[in-house]
Amino acid sequence: MPNSWFLAPLAPFVPLALAACLQTPTLAPLPATGTRILFIGNSLTYQNDLPAVISSVALSANDTVHARMVAFGNFALEDHWNEGSAARALRGNRWDYVVMQQGPSSLPENQAHLATWSAQFAPLITAAGARPVLYQVWPARTRPQDFPGVKAAYQNAATQVGGLFAPAGEAMREALAGTPELAVLDIDGFHPSPLGTLLAAYVIYERISGRPVTGLPVPPGYGGLTPATLARVQALAHAAVLASP
Repeated sequence: MPNSWFLAPLAPFVPLALAACLQTPTLAPLPATGTRILFIGNSLTYQNDLPAVISSVALSANDTVHARMVAFGNFALEDHWNEGSAARALRGNRWDYVVMQQGPSSLPENQAHLATWSAQFAPLITAAGARPVLYQVWPARTRPQDFPGVKAAYQNAATQVGGLFAPAGEAMREALAGTPELAVLDIDGFHPSPLGTLLAAYVIYERISGRPVTGLPVPPGYGGLTPATLARVQALAHAAVLASP
């Protein structure tokens, strides 16, 4: 994963090289209206600018999401706690949701690590007026056997902090197993492709908003999708959310 980080307001689909220039020690003021979401994660969040894609998905639903992110390459939640930018972002603004992720965390010791550091952040999230969201990621393409452990790690962490479980990894699992023609992973077999980021965005948006994403028009930035591909991605996201309350 690239060794870079972002702490800035996001415009849809800012190129990665340009986004690296947007580093700033403080967050710009948030608008008074709309849903406010802070993302705390690593390259599985900043690749393809997941927060901006969620804002675009919301726009396609006639909704407004203002997203910010604190994301560093290879960071776990413990690294974020020790580095401090995420805590400062939480203390400096009011939020509605805080979306957290780290690596797959499928091994028992890594599951415990995710639960511990999610719980460490939980009081700051609550104090900021927000609800925690655990963004379930996925293992590398070469390790499909790890999917159950990844799901358990993120679902258990969400339960422990009274948060929401966003099963993007479950949608990714179904896409890889049942719809191989959908290119949801990048060439490295781990990071999401633009289509994979859209899939994750639909899962997180539906979980947060409570609104089914099926039938939404194509979001800004994805105009090249065929209607069949768009419908399939939305169906995968919706099914994953329904199967993981």
